[in-house]
Amino acid sequence: MKEKFFVIAIFAALSMQIFAQEQQENPLEIGGNVISDQRFLLDNSNLWAWNENRLTLNFDKNVGSKVKFHSQIWFRNFGVPQYNSLSALYNKSIVNPFDLEIREANVKISGFLTKNLDMTFGRQRIAWGTADKINTTDNLNPYDLEDLLDFGRHRSSDAVNAEYYFNNRFSAQVVFMPFFQPTNLPVGIFADVFSQAPDLQQGMTIASMSDSLCLPEYNLAENMTAAAKIKGFVAGFDFSLSYIYGRDFLPQLQVIDITPVDTLGNIDLNTTLYFPRQHILGFDLAGNIAGIGVWCELATFIPDSNITLTTNFHTVNPVTFEPMTITSDSILIAKDEPYFKYVVGADYTFSNGIYLNFQYNHGFFFERGKQNLNDYYFVHLDKTFFYDKLKVMPLSGALIINDYNNLSDNYALIFMPQITYKPVDNAEITLSTAIIDGKGSNMFSSIKDFDMFIFKFKYEF
Repeated sequence: MKEKFFVIAIFAALSMQIFAQEQQENPLEIGGNVISDQRFLLDNSNLWAWNENRLTLNFDKNVGSKVKFHSQIWFRNFGVPQYNSLSALYNKSIVNPFDLEIREANVKISGFLTKNLDMTFGRQRIAWGTADKINTTDNLNPYDLEDLLDFGRHRSSDAVNAEYYFNNRFSAQVVFMPFFQPTNLPVGIFADVFSQAPDLQQGMTIASMSDSLCLPEYNLAENMTAAAKIKGFVAGFDFSLSYIYGRDFLPQLQVIDITPVDTLGNIDLNTTLYFPRQHILGFDLAGNIAGIGVWCELATFIPDSNITLTTNFHTVNPVTFEPMTITSDSILIAKDEPYFKYVVGADYTFSNGIYLNFQYNHGFFFERGKQNLNDYYFVHLDKTFFYDKLKVMPLSGALIINDYNNLSDNYALIFMPQITYKPVDNAEITLSTAIIDGKGSNMFSSIKDFDMFIFKFKYEF
């Protein structure tokens, strides 16, 4: 017994020695940031619109020369406390809302089977596209719409990611994701942006409204997403061609059930939504022309089958007085009518230090079908002072147009000037406002009453 204990002790001591040596040669790298993001409305109520205090931790470790571990974790005090009874004060999660999220956790193996092949396994963010934040070809990871003003934020997905390098100019990438994950919708004051009622016949009034979500079956055939990409560098330009076979991250209307509740036009409305499959062909290009950075992206969306809306009107047969249903179908997006989203942009830094960025998008990530794609014009202008300690951004925002023939009634305007100051290295304080105005049916005009002041503090370590 003593001999066995002695052997175990020696083995443990040797293991600890090897681990300590490995840690010394390839230590676990820990980095991240601390962010405080506070917003309140500029109307007379001055309601607190956003409260987020976030600690981001990044863990990276090289195991030998071929294996690298990476993870990212968010620890957050998030949301405005909601308590209206004494019993709620006994629940710390209500008094002090807390959130923990594993954003990424993956292992990358370089030289897998062959020296030119890299494999990454686990939860990972696979970003495609060359445009600034809003990428029409970036459709592998679901959007994270929690913060509607944080354009371009995505969540990570569980995936197997293979990258093969032919040489230093050309490579190929193949991605397989076994589980489908939908987009999470906005919270707080923007929570109702994507839950508006469908258009109804004149005279109908909704008495009650409900919805049901039709999820894909939990098997590989229904859940999986597969993608491939070819990347290259020619004549000073980076380019890529891509293909994705997956599901739309945002639910699409499939069935509307209308049931009258009286003779005055009041109805009960129930909607059924689903996540249709689609093919996405992508192309992007980025480079430099005479000192001006330029980029473009094009994505072609092809439904796997016709996206059809079925409307059921439940009523009573006027002759037999028996229940009856009147059904009508309409094709929203035909599989033989693909639609295109594209973006072109450029940026330039002038000799006096002024930076200008302009980008045009045709079709935003939540828009579907060629008849429903709006135009978005983004502009960003800033200048730094005092050895980059102070950045002033007098012009930042977007103009959205959904009908050029009736522009005065179909537009949205977003104006977000800001000032950023760096008191010490790795720390910055940002003050900004979000002024939104518009008319018509586009999404941003529906939030025009939510002008706000924004304070952000960020420290990198």
